Amino acid sequence: MKYFIAVAEELSFRCAAARLCITQPPLSRQIQALEENLGVLLFERDNRRIQLTDAGEQFLERARLLLRDSSTSSCSSVSPPPRGSTH
Repeated sequence: MKYFIAVAEELSFRCAAARLCITQPPLSRQIQALEENLGVLLFERDNRRIQLTDAGEQFLERARLLLRDSSTSSCSSVSPPPRGSTH
């Protein structure tokens, strides 16, 4: 999800890879695998640029919501240790 969002926001595999501190080939493979798993193209690619497809736009909205919800739910599910605990 995080990789997809980075590529969608940067509209560049090179810039997204730099932002994620990874190299471009594994990022490209991850996006291709995601598209295969979903059965849709998320990006239209040509030699000079990429852009989101309609499916990519919709998936971007959902991906952002999922990441936001997962980060807030993981924080809220952690309860403080009981008083007097040595942990």
